[in-house]
Amino acid sequence: MPKDQNFIEEVLLDYKEGMDYVSEQLPRLTRKYHAFTEVCFAKGKLQTKDKQLMALAISVVMNDDYCMVYHTKMCVDEGATEAEILEAVGVAAAFRAGPSLSQAATLIRDAIEAFEKEQDSSSSDN
Repeated sequence: MPKDQNFIEEVLLDYKEGMDYVSEQLPRLTRKYHAFTEVCFAKGKLQTKDKQLMALAISVVMNDDYCMVYHTKMCVDEGATEAEILEAVGVAAAFRAGPSLSQAATLIRDAIEAFEKEQDSSSSDN
């Protein structure tokens, strides 16, 4: 079920108010942080839209609601289409699932083998 417009606006407002508070408490840090991120998202070898799509995908992997909403807005503002946004989210979903499958293919498999050997060893001791 899609979130209504008010929810999305509330998320953005909550983020802004929170950042305003942190900026009042830690002005030097937040100025430096904003300067850093401004440079990171500026057009370079990659277009700003591509950087925003990357940030959106990362926010999905990190499960960061505020960044998902913020970077979706930034993607739209940079001219990303719905298809581009959803493709970036698809890559994020694949990446998020990948570590689980990798662990199953390696660590979990190794643990099963170790526990089965341990079980066989203790069975033969009886």
